[in-house]
Amino acid sequence: MIKIKDLEFSYNGIPVLTGITTDLEEGKIYGLLGENGVGKTTLLTLLCGLKKVDSGHIDTDGKDPYKRLPETLQNQYYIPDEVAPVNMKAIKYAETAGQFWPDFDMEKFLKIMTVFENDPLKNMAKMSAGQLKKTYISFALACNTRYIFMDEPTNGLDIPSKTSFRSIIMQYTSENTTVVISTHQVRDLENIIDPIIILDRRDVLLNASVEEITSKLYFDYGNILDPDALFCEKIPGGYIQVAENRTGEDSKINVEALFNAVHSNKARIKELFKK
Repeated sequence: MIKIKDLEFSYNGIPVLTGITTDLEEGKIYGLLGENGVGKTTLLTLLCGLKKVDSGHIDTDGKDPYKRLPETLQNQYYIPDEVAPVNMKAIKYAETAGQFWPDFDMEKFLKIMTVFENDPLKNMAKMSAGQLKKTYISFALACNTRYIFMDEPTNGLDIPSKTSFRSIIMQYTSENTTVVISTHQVRDLENIIDPIIILDRRDVLLNASVEEITSKLYFDYGNILDPDALFCEKIPGGYIQVAENRTGEDSKINVEALFNAVHSNKARIKELFKK
């Protein structure tokens, strides 16, 4: 489990994250959402120990990730938005780099590459951006780590590959793995991320499961305007609206609408989801 408490971080004296507190539980696939510049990528790099917090702390299974202890590193993998085109065949890269992760599974790597229709014998330096991203995703999952951090993993993937990505995440992550996916492409991941974290520069506006969200918010896809809706957008055939769920009625979450409702009603959302 990862515990974040009163986290503060700045670049050259300019605050990026201020007073961030939240927990990341085992076995969840978190969607990390937020406007440009709120610090999503920064938070991921802090979580994997590539940057040091200014104050507050991050506790990963009782350890500070910034200390980069072997037992911490072998239990995590981070995929940045832009990945390196290594001058090496993908299978050779997996054989070489996989030695640093005790639970690396070459068979699993090759299976995921096959699902992605990606050639493990191709030189990574000659791959397209999408092929390269799929190689790193395959490798990350084959490392069988406890924590996987992904920054915009579907950037560069075509539509069939995005479909494969969703299937792969559901099939090849264990019930003990915590996955944190930072993304702007919410429609690509809408059906697999749960819980959902919406980050603001000075706060975590929301960290809740889909079940919690739909128990407190109602997503309406009708053609009658609700004057009390927290958010409303015109769509073909009517409106998508988000309102407080006062009747306990079930509805299907729309992550884009949720994001807009949260940002338009920060104080009310914090009150609704207060724990």
